[in-house]
Amino acid sequence: MRILAVDTATPTCSVAIHDAAGVVCELTLGQGRTHSTQLLGLIQSALSAARLAAAEIEGFGVTIGPGSFTGLRIGLGVIKGLAFALGRPAVGISSLEALAHPWRGWPGVICPLLDARKGEVYFNHFVSNTDGYRARGADAVGPVEAALADGPDPCLFVGDGARLYRERIIAALGERARFAGSGFDPIRGSSVAELARARLLRDPRSDAALLVPRYVRRPDAKPPLPPDDVARPRPAPGAGGPAGVPTDD
Repeated sequence: MRILAVDTATPTCSVAIHDAAGVVCELTLGQGRTHSTQLLGLIQSALSAARLAAAEIEGFGVTIGPGSFTGLRIGLGVIKGLAFALGRPAVGISSLEALAHPWRGWPGVICPLLDARKGEVYFNHFVSNTDGYRARGADAVGPVEAALADGPDPCLFVGDGARLYRERIIAALGERARFAGSGFDPIRGSSVAELARARLLRDPRSDAALLVPRYVRRPDAKPPLPPDDVARPRPAPGAGGPAGVPTDD
């Protein structure tokens, strides 16, 4: 099964194509949050480098979060559009699972951390098992101290959040803290593709229509108040009203 997968959850944009032999092509750009102008070109370049037509792709993968709200929506929109147009299945992959993936087999705890701004990180904990590795819980957001795993095992921290809060992590964990090199901070499209391919082989009917972003943190923005809001009566609690509108972060 040939898989095309993308990551747009962070400032880095990555596209990869994967088949039974492994990674066919991977392209990654780290030029900031301009995924709307880069992603389609990267996909076309990856297909050209792999000498494939879009119709030869048999399934798609995309990171669904946590991460940049705008970035997630761009990646999901493009992949869902391709999946619908070609009649192919698509699956969503946790950004944190993809970030931890290159380190499967690590003997301790893998702690992927993504900068969530506002003094917080997105995090989860992964441990090795007979199938590779598994998450200890659900993806979460909070101060870096909430992301520190308990127990005696060494913890491998990876991601831009690990770089940002390195000193606080070392102060709390001492010699238990290990850090991946900065070259492993970006989420790799090849990791997303490999995870997506394994999932699609188990369930080749995965419906792209079911894919939704996993923000983890609720959007903060609300619609602007009308100019005469001070004089306008507000609805009672539970009476409803306009919903919050997601923004970039």
